[in-house]
Amino acid sequence: MWRKEDGNPQPSPEASSGSVNPANSRGGSTAPPVSGKAAACVSQGIKIKGEVTGSEDLFIDGIVDGKINLANSVLTVGPNATVKAEITSRELVIRGRTEGKLTASERIQIWNTARVQGDLRAERISIEEGAELHGKLEAGKASNSAPLADLVGQKKSDSNKSKDPSAGEQKTASGAATAGAD
Repeated sequence: MWRKEDGNPQPSPEASSGSVNPANSRGGSTAPPVSGKAAACVSQGIKIKGEVTGSEDLFIDGIVDGKINLANSVLTVGPNATVKAEITSRELVIRGRTEGKLTASERIQIWNTARVQGDLRAERISIEEGAELHGKLEAGKASNSAPLADLVGQKKSDSNKSKDPSAGEQKTASGAATAGAD
């Protein structure tokens, strides 16, 4: 049997927390709190055509066609996604279909469920066994010197000049490598 206690009622745990939400005290509804770590999401069934820019992490599991610029953030292309875009991000994780010029300042990670077509450029690139990849890869820190194709051509012509006619073999400095030898 329930019996009413005499005296002052104890406050509920919500009231004793010390923080008061002004919207609740007026009887209005409040928006849910936003986590600083939560990624924005383009879910399955959503199609975006155009330019996407921002400074937060983004998860795409729908269709995006255009340009994506998240220079300081992580972009994840989900397993159900189809993305045809020029992408610039800090990190890029690909689990679905992706086509275009893909640039990440730190790394690109390609899962075994990924189907990628295009040019990829990042400091680090990892590709799981089973992934499908068609295109050009550039990995490593960008140098301020001549493009790689110029360096390869230069090494090849330099190595042709350094042949010793008596031995018939190429001479290379210790630690030097000859790229593009025929």
